[in-house]
Amino acid sequence: MPIRSKLGRSVRLTAAGVVAALAVMATPAVSLAAPTPSVSTGSATLVQASTATLNGSINPQGQSTTYFFEYGHTRSYGYQTVVAGAGAGNQTVHVSVPVSGLASLTTYHYRLIAVNGSGASTGGDQTFTTLAVPLSLSIAATPNPVAFGGVAYIQGTLSGTGNAYHAVELQGNAFPFVAGFTNIGNPQITSAAGAFAFPVIGLTEITQYRVITVGSPLVASAVAVEGVAVRVSVHVARALRPHYVHIYGAVTPSEVGMQIGIVRVVNGRNVLVAGTVLKPANATASRYSKVFRVAHPGIYRVLARITDGSHYSAYSAPVRIG
Repeated sequence: MPIRSKLGRSVRLTAAGVVAALAVMATPAVSLAAPTPSVSTGSATLVQASTATLNGSINPQGQSTTYFFEYGHTRSYGYQTVVAGAGAGNQTVHVSVPVSGLASLTTYHYRLIAVNGSGASTGGDQTFTTLAVPLSLSIAATPNPVAFGGVAYIQGTLSGTGNAYHAVELQGNAFPFVAGFTNIGNPQITSAAGAFAFPVIGLTEITQYRVITVGSPLVASAVAVEGVAVRVSVHVARALRPHYVHIYGAVTPSEVGMQIGIVRVVNGRNVLVAGTVLKPANATASRYSKVFRVAHPGIYRVLARITDGSHYSAYSAPVRIG
């Protein structure tokens, strides 16, 4: 089959040559455009209750490449990590990004996305499930101390996964703290935020308190000590001698032998002016009585100083003398 070349000469092609020529003519032009990055979403690691690390791998295909992770509760994601660089090499690089602020016991979807000058590539969807937050209890006793026979509150919070509407119970161990903890009253149900408050009415002894969960898992709070201060009454009467007064009263409960101090309040400070000791009054109280010379009129208070560890020391209400 003769054909004419560009030089005007005829060239004869064999049948095989014709087939080869047609094949070359049918071959499309090779594209010189660089490819988009190669991307693979890896497994999440270091998964905790509120944090996790997202992993993946990227081949930038020789172009400057950036990447980020999308994550969320569904395949719609909704959250995105900060954009970072993966370089411009031709080798696979491994990337990791920590995420925080996650909800406990929740399944999250995530994927890796990489972008270079030729476009974006998206890795496959992966999932992980965060861990539960262990339950924990914190409590406080208020007011502290409370006056003998008064009302105290043991309040606190149950924290962690499943803290809402959970049954908790109050336990106490009274001075001298050798009987051990026993249940007090009925259990309570925590609020939606895990809060609770136990009133303790008619408190008469320094007591250790703790709160425990009812059922599984068993969790106990640290021990809180609620102090109980003695009650000090005070009365003032004229003495027979000029410039002298008679100050007397009772301390509840009975604290026979403990010291009584009579103080004058001077510029916010307590200045000791006289003293005595407590004597028996009855089964529930002890008494004091003191006649002393009033060198300076003003505001006075009586301090019952308790040192046997059974109760806290306390002042009486202030009285004006002179």
